Amino acid sequence: MHKIAIVGAGRVGETAAQIIAEQDLCRELVLIDIREDVPQGVALDIYETAPLFCFDTRVTGSNDGAAVAGAELVIVTAGFPRKPGMSRSDVLDANLAIIDPICDDLLAHAPDAMVLVVSNPVDVLTYRVWRRTGWPRSRVFGQAGVLDASRMAAFIALETGFSARDVTTMVLGGHGDSMVPVPRYCTINGIPVSHFISPERLAGIIQRTRDGGAEILSLRGNSSAYDAPGAAIAAMVEAIARNRSRVLPCVAILDGEYGEREIAMGVPAVLNQQGLARIIELPLEAEEQQAFAGSAKAVRADIGRLPAA
Repeated sequence: MHKIAIVGAGRVGETAAQIIAEQDLCRELVLIDIREDVPQGVALDIYETAPLFCFDTRVTGSNDGAAVAGAELVIVTAGFPRKPGMSRSDVLDANLAIIDPICDDLLAHAPDAMVLVVSNPVDVLTYRVWRRTGWPRSRVFGQAGVLDASRMAAFIALETGFSARDVTTMVLGGHGDSMVPVPRYCTINGIPVSHFISPERLAGIIQRTRDGGAEILSLRGNSSAYDAPGAAIAAMVEAIARNRSRVLPCVAILDGEYGEREIAMGVPAVLNQQGLARIIELPLEAEEQQAFAGSAKAVRADIGRLPAA
């Protein structure tokens, strides 16, 4: 890619920017934030690692939303983070006030861009961006499933002692307490994970995956997770920038898939230079479909709180 913009120069945006720059996924990377001098400082700090990590991506910072101009991909990480005891839904109203002006900047200055939404609650805000911009769903998608699947894979690796590289997992649904990890589609080098882990232990891993962000927030106290979210963003960007056609769980706008419409939910999808090229509809068993429908109900409850776009 020529240019990528990250709106939000907080810890998640900074971590994602560092990895994207190190991997030379674009020629120009701009961080945008309303806090005066902050994105400029973050950008300079990252760019000063270029001689050490041997990358040529030019990293800059700006306080002007118009700096998204010319970006092929805009990553939105801006927003208020959760505090201990808060759910992702608890920050909806505050972050909605941030996401709407960003949409207006996109419409005015980057009308042909793709948008990767990261801000929480990501399912609802991805839906909001899609509605407010009116863009096709291939250009508006969210990051959650890659992070949730990575957390689950890490917990499986810790449980079994096997290499994390060999663990493949699948997490569907909303990014929150109602997420739907699907162990039937989880493997260790192609072998079903149930061959190695008892149902009771697997149930514990599933619950820990649902609580993954809250666990880190509780341990850190003053900060939510940012290393794993930043790496998850970079994995999605790499699939798009290098036209990998990777199958990754993403927040996508559904139009009949999994029996749902007019909603953004985590599902497996193909990411390449077109953006979200297509959604993969997995056959779900009755219990899995019921869990997915329950997750959709929770997401719809928050969508119902949105004012007119």
